[in-house]
Amino acid sequence: MNISVRIEIFKEGDVYVALSPELNVSSFGETVDEAKKSFKEAVEAFVEECQTMGTLEEVLEESGFSKINNSWESRKPIIEENLALAV
Repeated sequence: MNISVRIEIFKEGDVYVALSPELNVSSFGETVDEAKKSFKEAVEAFVEECQTMGTLEEVLEESGFSKINNSWESRKPIIEENLALAV
């Protein structure tokens, strides 16, 4: 099974944070590459735990993923932008 996960990386203080908004899984590292490696390990652990609990498909569907053949794909936005609000 393959799972395609969208990743966002940003700098927070002295570390780089890698985040999957759909799965709400994140990790960090001192470099971008370390953050990616740590993130991959965190997602693999998350997926393994979901498989152990028998909830992986349910979690992926609720997170907006679609199953295409033997792969899970995250939803792709039609438009992605930042919106500034004055409150």
